Amino acid sequence: MSGEVTINGINVALDAGRPTRRLLDILREDLQLTGAKHGCGVGRCGACTVLLDGAPVQSCLVFSAKLAGRNVTTIEGTPETSPTRSVLAAEGGFQCGYCAPGFVMSLEYWASQSPRPSPAEVERMLAGHLCRCTGYAGIRRALAALFGPSSKGLPGQ
Repeated sequence: MSGEVTINGINVALDAGRPTRRLLDILREDLQLTGAKHGCGVGRCGACTVLLDGAPVQSCLVFSAKLAGRNVTTIEGTPETSPTRSVLAAEGGFQCGYCAPGFVMSLEYWASQSPRPSPAEVERMLAGHLCRCTGYAGIRRALAALFGPSSKGLPGQ
């Protein structure tokens, strides 16, 4: 499939000869956008999460054949001063940082969708993301700080 995809506001030509190339590989290898991490490669860890047309997806599962005319936002395309980034840093949400970009991208989406999520919605925000360092305590504190009292009282806080 030929065409272009918009990545962080820049139009990028797609390689028509490689329709099964993964978005993750295009980002990391071709564009040197290394914020999306290669974790599991099968869509379970969330380390490669980006926004595709505004919704979170695991970039390891998206083939280039599905990208023409679409809009991709990576962690590099989000403001460094975003409230999501700031609160995660302030609350000690991450240690090694490997999972951080994926969490930030999902939380950017959720913050735009539900400014006062219920505890069940907050649990859905965490679904599909693995953090092997923190035990989620800092991430949960950040969620409570970001979304307010409705997200308090979650298991693990």
